[in-house]
Amino acid sequence: MFNQIPLKTLALAIVPALALAGCGNQPGSASASRDFVSAVGSSTVYPFANIAAEQFAAANAGMETPKVESTGTGGGIERFCSGIGAGTPDIVNASRRMKVSEFESCSANGVTEIIEIQIGIDGLALGESVNGPRIALTQEDIYRALAATPYGQPNTAQTWRDVNPALPDVAISVYGPPSTSGTFDAFKELILGKGCEANPEMRALKDSDKDRFEEICHTLRGAPYYVEQGENDNLIIQKLVRNPNSLGIFGFSYLDANRSQIRDVPINGVEATTASVADGTYPGSRPLYLYVKKAHIGVIPGLQEYLQAFVAAAGPGGALAERGLIPLSADLYAVAQRTVQDLPLLTADQLN
Repeated sequence: MFNQIPLKTLALAIVPALALAGCGNQPGSASASRDFVSAVGSSTVYPFANIAAEQFAAANAGMETPKVESTGTGGGIERFCSGIGAGTPDIVNASRRMKVSEFESCSANGVTEIIEIQIGIDGLALGESVNGPRIALTQEDIYRALAATPYGQPNTAQTWRDVNPALPDVAISVYGPPSTSGTFDAFKELILGKGCEANPEMRALKDSDKDRFEEICHTLRGAPYYVEQGENDNLIIQKLVRNPNSLGIFGFSYLDANRSQIRDVPINGVEATTASVADGTYPGSRPLYLYVKKAHIGVIPGLQEYLQAFVAAAGPGGALAERGLIPLSADLYAVAQRTVQDLPLLTADQLN
């Protein structure tokens, strides 16, 4: 004889699997089910996610290697929030924290149980070719050079000297990420916005008229001053090598891996180093995250194990540190370890 399972319990147990299988038949889905982990998102987190995927595959013989796509943080979150099911990603890698509006979009589409895992720290780096002019900038210099309407006035600056007489007489030319990128969002928040707020009137505007503040402080001018290069930081590195008078914006890990070809542009007198990014003295220091659908755990094979492999590789002395990821403090790393074990849910209040 065997113990009978109550029908209600059995039904609740199979709902997630049925939901995933059913969604797998939607347009764009490869099949009715999936036997590998799917992750999308940040180009900055992309190389780390691939290394974690390799570590997972090595430790889990017979299981499929996770598939990681570089879509940009914003584009990845949009796909992640599109719904539950095998036709949607399990994970979005993010080089900034999820916005409340994105969390609400997820909820509206049935993605109501999200797990947030901080996996490390990275820096938003500004770099130039080793053959470049050895420029050093402040946040205000960068704002005055790249804002469409600095302090509400049309931007007429053509060279860095037009921005600041102490800077070289070199044409303003910056290669950077597109608006779908978390690196772009971080650049606006950490560098452009802070440069704008150096003006007392702009600081006051932030409280009195947020839309106007956003327009003045976060809107970039276009080419040839700021040129979007897509979700490929390596392409920006190549552009700088070929154009030594240009600057580029990318993740610190890409700077650190290519120091034979490029060097960092100090911001506010602080160079981008592992120590300055880790302790937050470098203005572009930022956390990196994974967002995971709890409904997919236990249904998509290997999902929780991949998260465990990712966090293990992100620890002190792990494989990701060798590729430029700056490990979390001991306390935050312990939180990440508990999170992949206990799977606590993110709430909108935590994002405010």
